[in-house]
Amino acid sequence: MTADAAQVLRARRPRARSRAARVRVALLGVLGVLAVAAAWELYKALGPDDGVVVAGTRVLPRTTDLAMPHTWEMVARLLEPTTSQAGAAPLWLTVAQAALVSLAIAGVGWVVGTLVGVGLGLLMQVWRVAEHGLLPWIVLSQTVPLIAFAPVVRSWGARIEIAGWQWPPWLSVAVIASYLAFFPVAIGTLKGLQSPQHTHLELMHSYGASRWQTLRSVRLPAAVPYLLPALRLGAASAVIGTVVAEVSTGYLDGIGRQLVAFAGQASGDPAKAWAPIFGAIALGLVAAGLVGLAGVALRTYRRGEAS
Repeated sequence: MTADAAQVLRARRPRARSRAARVRVALLGVLGVLAVAAAWELYKALGPDDGVVVAGTRVLPRTTDLAMPHTWEMVARLLEPTTSQAGAAPLWLTVAQAALVSLAIAGVGWVVGTLVGVGLGLLMQVWRVAEHGLLPWIVLSQTVPLIAFAPVVRSWGARIEIAGWQWPPWLSVAVIASYLAFFPVAIGTLKGLQSPQHTHLELMHSYGASRWQTLRSVRLPAAVPYLLPALRLGAASAVIGTVVAEVSTGYLDGIGRQLVAFAGQASGDPAKAWAPIFGAIALGLVAAGLVGLAGVALRTYRRGEAS
């Protein structure tokens, strides 16, 4: 074998391993979904109708068709019309449209939360006094009950009017989403910017590099393995904040309010109530996948990515 052929084989092996890893992850995901469906049907077949009660407390749900529809019934219901009215859209389309609205709002919240979180991380890294002063408050901010905080934000936003422009209701939902999203980004940014080895920083200092040059050449590349997981967690937090805020503020166009509306119809159509739940799950997966695209662009700096 020639040297050129050996180099080609060595270059192909990492790509082949990468493709095999992606296929393995996809298969594990499918098997996980099938395992959940199998566990659902097994408990429905073997569990008592009134559920499992321990010391007067129900620890496992009822297995009646009203409480636990069959998985195939829930999937089949997605293909049926949303309502009995003539010309009604299929249920999956209604859920998908609501999920797209929530995804757009969560995206705005995630972008704002990311900018705020990265800014706070940079500020705390540059000035140690800012870290000591801000970090406890950043952690404390996540203890505020979101259900109580969301109506307050909605009430404040309703009073804002600038040159004829009124605060739209969806923006209140985006503010709540950004409120949850900024926390992991701020902590991940700070941890990442503080991660470079001391010898690397001393080398930049010996070169007479400015603080900005050190930040650009050393600290930011070193922060990528910490920042990417924080961005994914921030995206998940933004989705959760969006769904909860839609319920708490009464926003009617998103998946959150659809969860409440369809749950009220569960007594007559139990399979329908699960459709927006599937939509919310898909919403979170899509949000995480979109953030994962940033990891593809920054794969050079992802060695040793933090968990």
